Amino acid sequence: MTAAANKKLTMKTMNLQNSDADQDQDQDTLIKEACSDSAAFAQLYRLHYDNVFRYCARRLFNRHTAEDVTSIVFFKAMRMLSSFKGNSRDFRNWLYRIATNAVNDHLRTAKRRADAIRDIALTHGGDHTLDAESTCELQEELLPVKQALLTLKPKQQSVITLRFFEKLKLNEIAEILGQNPATTRSQLSRALSSLRKQLRATADQHGEV
Repeated sequence: MTAAANKKLTMKTMNLQNSDADQDQDQDTLIKEACSDSAAFAQLYRLHYDNVFRYCARRLFNRHTAEDVTSIVFFKAMRMLSSFKGNSRDFRNWLYRIATNAVNDHLRTAKRRADAIRDIALTHGGDHTLDAESTCELQEELLPVKQALLTLKPKQQSVITLRFFEKLKLNEIAEILGQNPATTRSQLSRALSSLRKQLRATADQHGEV
């Protein structure tokens, strides 16, 4: 690489870093303004809605239910915003924490979990809430995983979804769940073990290897 090309690449990298920093600073200001300005909160809502909705959809596997729970998340966020302490990166994890609690509350009763499993079986993955780009074939393959996930305890569902669908790091998940990374790592290991057992049991019931 020539000196000129190397300089150009360095400048481009610096510009991207500066742009990210500016965006974070803008959002930090927006968060402060949103405590007393509904228009500022509406901007935060638009910035974070898609991520929160996708997370809820990946936990609930039902678009309409996910929309309802997402509305609850932002209502709670608006009500508790004055108590939030941190920057824009902390704000994302704070929203995930509220969303995790909201989803867990929804799934707390056995009846709701049973209804969710029944809905998945009836739709055969046709809701496409796990990933918008997923094909019908992939949705069919994921059906046993969806059903198995919903048999786990809400906390186990949370840690698996945050790690493998939201692709968050263990320290980020620990922050969201309000625990230390070692506890999160152990919780993830137990959750995966439970998921594998449930998948094996399902396979045995259907005579699969």
